[in-house]
Amino acid sequence: MTDALSFDIASVDDVAANRDEVVAAVEAHAGTIARELAILQGGDYGQETFKTRRGTWTLKYEAGALQYLRFKGKSGGETYVVSTKQPPEPKALGTAMQDYPAFVEAYNEHVESLDGVLDDVPTAFPAVTTTEEIVAQRDQLVSTIREVADTMAGELNRFDGEYGIFTQWVGGTRWELKWDGPRASYLRVGGEGGIYLLSQYEPPAAPDVRELAGDFVAFVEAYNEYVDDLEADLATVSFDDAG
Repeated sequence: MTDALSFDIASVDDVAANRDEVVAAVEAHAGTIARELAILQGGDYGQETFKTRRGTWTLKYEAGALQYLRFKGKSGGETYVVSTKQPPEPKALGTAMQDYPAFVEAYNEHVESLDGVLDDVPTAFPAVTTTEEIVAQRDQLVSTIREVADTMAGELNRFDGEYGIFTQWVGGTRWELKWDGPRASYLRVGGEGGIYLLSQYEPPAAPDVRELAGDFVAFVEAYNEYVDDLEADLATVSFDDAG
């Protein structure tokens, strides 16, 4: 019985070290291309594909840094020359690197093809019309609506409780005035998902104010009718038969 196997085992250290050296050099070089593409395409994330005579190269970048560089030969198979997972197999890397200069040339041609593409783009633009007057008119109308709605809220607070929602239908559309104390919390038209003529957040759009301002008059009239009917109902209450 032999004490030990006497076969020699070849070391892969030199091959692996050479492979890692090549990958590091490509990663640094292609990383420059990745940064240039990120600047060119105007975003931190993206990818670009370049075709060569021998195959196709795909470069992906994230946050402006190289994510991977993949070579897919026309004869089949693909090699991740650079990736975040594992280094390539040395023989496949060698095959891909024979085409790497063609990849760089394809990238350069891509950039050069864009030279002058913006030369005829005009940089003199029409004057922008100000919305100052429209906004001022909108704010004035909303302020008036707010004043009336707060008056209604104060009255509702007096005879209908500390807070609540007064609802009326105007022209087939639901109007809601929510009050909290003597102030209107919101005035919403169209139910949930509708338009807020008044809210605690942002003013309504000018077109919405223009469209709904007229119906607000009808909403106030409906409120007045509600109060008149309530007053009439209370006037008929009698305690003569009590006891």
